[in-house]
Amino acid sequence: MELLVVFIPFILAIVVNRAFIPFIMLVTYKKRLFDPIDSRKIHHRIIPRLGGVSFAPIQCLLLVITMTLVFKTSLVSIDVQSWAFLSHFMMLICGLVILSMVGIGDDLIGIDYKWKFITQILVASLLPLSGLWINDLYGLGFIVKIPFWIGMPLTVFVIVLIINAINLIDGLDGLCSGLVCVSCLVLGTLFIYYGAWVHALFAFITLGVLIPFFYYNVFGTKKRRRQIFMGDTGSMTLGFSVAFMAISFAMNNEFIKPFSEGAIVVAFSTLIIPVFDVARVMLVRWRLGHPIFKPDRNHLHHKFLRAGMTHRTAMIFIICLALFFSVFNIVMVEYISNNVVIVLDILLWVGFHVLFNRLERRKVIAKVQLYINLL
Repeated sequence: MELLVVFIPFILAIVVNRAFIPFIMLVTYKKRLFDPIDSRKIHHRIIPRLGGVSFAPIQCLLLVITMTLVFKTSLVSIDVQSWAFLSHFMMLICGLVILSMVGIGDDLIGIDYKWKFITQILVASLLPLSGLWINDLYGLGFIVKIPFWIGMPLTVFVIVLIINAINLIDGLDGLCSGLVCVSCLVLGTLFIYYGAWVHALFAFITLGVLIPFFYYNVFGTKKRRRQIFMGDTGSMTLGFSVAFMAISFAMNNEFIKPFSEGAIVVAFSTLIIPVFDVARVMLVRWRLGHPIFKPDRNHLHHKFLRAGMTHRTAMIFIICLALFFSVFNIVMVEYISNNVVIVLDILLWVGFHVLFNRLERRKVIAKVQLYINLL
């Protein structure tokens, strides 16, 4: 019966957002609310960018309605201590509402990045204030328990990092939503395994919201006026949602889930691709003397496209790569220490980049050679 608490809202999220997205597209075309076209963008035609408007409302409504029905009726009995984490979800909903409002403003008229950054910090601070923060590193760097005056600022930093990582990875059709789908599926399944039913509920509601959007974002190109982007409204709320799930899994709190030795590594495994990619891009910009916040075409998906992959192939490959890291870490933390697993993740990440740097160079050399032959 507990599975029905997760499964029914998951189906409802799919159905509701499937009905809502065409309405959003109708409004965007009537009001001419399109994603701007510039040299950095991959697309070269007008596409609506308000697909993320529906994410937070559906997430919040289905979460609150389901929790109310479960805890106020005796139809389904789930063994959780709701009083211990209810404040976490209340602050989660507040954060989603704030980010959604700021995101809509940015998608419609544009907001200076410093104000968005300040908003992200304020929203990220809501979770530590609710009692949800990284309180244990599980041996990473040979550190176990950490005090609140370190854990709370660290949690704020991690949340802001994840929000921006998810935002910046949104460069190919289906890539951002696909990566978040992987995160929701993996973390949601783990929450079910550990009996954290309310957290699993939120994970699968988010997954259900994303499935119709993924369809329109990826396959809408085949039909005229059927494609839509999520915009900053969607990417920021999704980043905050995934950060909430990852930190909830990583926190050493018996009222959320039982203790597991590799929790912190497993929690952030699904985020390795966007977080490592942001770190790499920032490092490259710093080494070249460029502004670290200035947009460019040096992200992982740009690298894959230059290596000769199609948009669809690059998207699928990156999603599979994220799934690989998730499964790899879940398995490996059972046999080796968390520190070794992190080192292996970094080595695998570097190895992938070395391989594709070679492919990219060969592709460029081949184009130059073809041009010379034509001359």
